[in-house]
Amino acid sequence: MAHDMGWSAQGGEPESSDSMKTFGGFVQGLREHAGLSREEFGARVHLSKHSVASIELGRRLADERFVELAEGALGDTGALRRAFRFMARQPGFAAWFKAWARLEGEAVALDTYECRLVPGLLQTPGYVRALYDNEIPPLSDEQMETQLVARIDRQRLLRDRPNTSFSFILDEAVLRRRIGGTEVTRELYDHIRDVTRPRNITFQIMPLECTHHACLAGPVQLLVTPDGHRFAYCEGQENGRLIADAKEVIRFQQRYVTLRSQALSPEDSVGLLERMRGAL
Repeated sequence: MAHDMGWSAQGGEPESSDSMKTFGGFVQGLREHAGLSREEFGARVHLSKHSVASIELGRRLADERFVELAEGALGDTGALRRAFRFMARQPGFAAWFKAWARLEGEAVALDTYECRLVPGLLQTPGYVRALYDNEIPPLSDEQMETQLVARIDRQRLLRDRPNTSFSFILDEAVLRRRIGGTEVTRELYDHIRDVTRPRNITFQIMPLECTHHACLAGPVQLLVTPDGHRFAYCEGQENGRLIADAKEVIRFQQRYVTLRSQALSPEDSVGLLERMRGAL
């Protein structure tokens, strides 16, 4: 049975591009040359025939996993790998983040732990600009605005998906770091308190004085798709990794579940946030 492994659009079909259409046409040509229907090809790459059609028509961005599976199904010539390198990326998101951003748009559950900075879904425009002001090498004004628009637009997930369960755990040190100054930080605290009020959103703080910490290895994001597939995402400097391997994802889930029990309760977390705001 074919399973859609998640190379799907955020909030519907993604913005197409000439390179996506060209790549899709290339996939279609190789598939037809191999004598495979979309349904037969989809079974080999773990996608539905509709997802295959979306890739071939340039409406969905292919993923490296799809490319590798497709290569195996179509003779392993290396042609798809070479073509994939030239696909244009949607502006505003780093190339390594695109596949995860699309999965977010379909997730029925999304868990986020951060120890470096406030997660993008909870950031304010002032905080985003302060982050970009610290970029090295510096961004141009046009680059900053393009990325700001993409990041703020992504936050529609919290408003538009009331049936999705969101969980955020932030290290206390992240919130005490006054990126952008006092006013930006005060606005950020108010924003986090307001956007995490809906009952489908949980916000917790991992306190500095806690003597146990299940996620010392670094930040992680986890999600579940409507068909029950589970993915993880880890990001570092200038790179990110989408993880589909079930055993590895389970390890991250175990750590996150433990971390939730170690962090302050949602009520105590809001209380700490308000005390920090009062101390500004």
